[in-house]
Amino acid sequence: MVQVQMNAKLTFLGTGTSQGVPMIGCDCSVCKSADSRDKRYRSSAFVEYGGLKILVDAGPDFRSQMLRADIRHIDAILLTHNHKDHTGGLDDVRAFNYIERAPIRIYCEKYVEESLRREYSYAFAEKRYPGVPEWQITNICEQPFTVCENVPEVKLEWVEGQGYVKTPCVRPDRVRSVEIIPVRGRHFNLPVLGYRFGNIAYLTDMNFIPEEEFSKLRDLDHFIINCVRRGRHISHFSLEEAVAVAVKVGAKHTWLTHLSHQLPKYADLCMELPDNIRPAYDGLVIG
Repeated sequence: MVQVQMNAKLTFLGTGTSQGVPMIGCDCSVCKSADSRDKRYRSSAFVEYGGLKILVDAGPDFRSQMLRADIRHIDAILLTHNHKDHTGGLDDVRAFNYIERAPIRIYCEKYVEESLRREYSYAFAEKRYPGVPEWQITNICEQPFTVCENVPEVKLEWVEGQGYVKTPCVRPDRVRSVEIIPVRGRHFNLPVLGYRFGNIAYLTDMNFIPEEEFSKLRDLDHFIINCVRRGRHISHFSLEEAVAVAVKVGAKHTWLTHLSHQLPKYADLCMELPDNIRPAYDGLVIG
């Protein structure tokens, strides 16, 4: 196994809250904005790191995000937590299963896997409907973990009317891998994980970060943090809190994500913020 450490590139696939922007039925100025940067899918990111292609979260807009960004390969999906705006698109990995003839590797905490087993029970059934998503799940915690390129140990052969027949295959001795550093936070009372990829850290759906976790956030080029609105929120950082955390972390650049229509339009919000703190937008590439 070849361990690789290098700078990362991150594409924001979605930068909106659980309802996205515009929100259904809303006539506010943000939802009616003509600025494309105010159109936000549910939050997700695509990271290219050490030659690997890694997705963080797969919400209900997964299919549209893959098509818009022309993503044709994923080595792994890292889940931050189990809420549907971050896991609701996992059925659509079926396209990758079919084209690449391989399961998709998912990394998540044990409680997230248990939630997936309830929400997607058909994908775990003993006798499964032909064509259900094929996942290979690895449990993680706050400790660093290794992600390898998705060279499968089992090849999926599609048989019409039967579904996939799994054929064992031998992985090469040398596959690329990278170390990912999880960052613990809390989303109200729910434990969640953010992730550090070399010079970039991505934290969403948090309103509390334990003091000991800040050591994982030193010397960043890019820091990404959620910010849902002005004023205290039960489970997300407010604008004021997110800026305070950004100052404490001290990254060269901070990007705000998981933004709602309760914040100003993109251009107006930029005018309020320090030069090194900016709202992210769908399609933005950093690194």
